Amino acid sequence: MMNEYKSVFFRYIKYTLYVLSIFFLGYAVTPYKSIFLGLALGTVFSLYNLWSMYAKIERLGQAVIQKRKVKTLGSLSRLMLAGLAVLIAMKYPEHFHLLSVVVGLVSIYIIMLIDSLTIAIRTPKEKR
Repeated sequence: MMNEYKSVFFRYIKYTLYVLSIFFLGYAVTPYKSIFLGLALGTVFSLYNLWSMYAKIERLGQAVIQKRKVKTLGSLSRLMLAGLAVLIAMKYPEHFHLLSVVVGLVSIYIIMLIDSLTIAIRTPKEKR
């Protein structure tokens, strides 16, 4: 089960890096630099939140195996990082479009949704 979880995690990272490259390409070739830079900033923070969540789940799994307790900040750390991304966008509005940063923050969840839907559509009905 953990190997499947790890492969899904790395697949999300790969897709997110593809999306980031599209954002940087958009930054380089379009006049909408602040929008694409905002999307990239939010997506980078979103990617870090994904990695953080994966690391916490790994630690939790090890703690369950070893029958010990784990203390984490849970969602608070992810919310604080999202707040930091928004503060950066507010501090430098000439570089980062605020709404684009917010959209970028949820980009990993959009990627997860699209990936889940494509797997559900491609999976034969007998396996469900």
